[in-house]
Amino acid sequence: HGSHFKSRVSVSVMSRPNCLVVCSASLEGVSAQSFIHSHTLTSSAFNVQVATPDGQPIHFVRQDDGSRRWLNDFRGKPASQPARLESIDASVYSALLIPSAPGALRDLAKSQHLGWIINSFMAEQKCVCAVGSGVAGLCSSLIKENGSSSWCFKGICLTGPSVNETVRQPDFAELPLIVEDFLKDHEAVYSENNYVRGNFYSSSLFRNYSNMMTITSMIILSVIL
Repeated sequence: HGSHFKSRVSVSVMSRPNCLVVCSASLEGVSAQSFIHSHTLTSSAFNVQVATPDGQPIHFVRQDDGSRRWLNDFRGKPASQPARLESIDASVYSALLIPSAPGALRDLAKSQHLGWIINSFMAEQKCVCAVGSGVAGLCSSLIKENGSSSWCFKGICLTGPSVNETVRQPDFAELPLIVEDFLKDHEAVYSENNYVRGNFYSSSLFRNYSNMMTITSMIILSVIL
């Protein structure tokens, strides 16, 4: 009976779709609460792979006692070791999720390989979700050629940290880009609403991680159905 049970579990896990969770490895870090919500909810329906630039460790910020306990337990699991983002094969995954991360402005926003992954997902109308400051990671998909540029999110309604929010950051003067300005400059439709959907089901994007249950439910439904 034991071997039969293990076999059924193995088949069940292998039959689930795969979700790629891309995190910043910058010292500015990843929001602990956003990562916990993201990983907990996606793990309920996906095989989850966490990846960072060069497979570097994640620096979690804004921890409280509850998130610290969860992360201590998580670090003891093999799944806590990030894969190298540069080695990821986008075709293996059905969904992409970028948790809120102040550090995303420093590394994900300029990651060439993340840009390739996002453009591949958008071309195939796969699910793409970015939360809070993780929206900066979408900037990596800007393509510049022969003096011109194109962006797969042109004309799509997106949300992210506003200029008013960004200027209150202590390191504002050192930021490499302002998310709201980038979205507008490259012809996305910027909205300050917490929840925005683009012009097809898989372009749903969130700013507020408290809405993660809704976005994850939508990702699950769009992949399974």
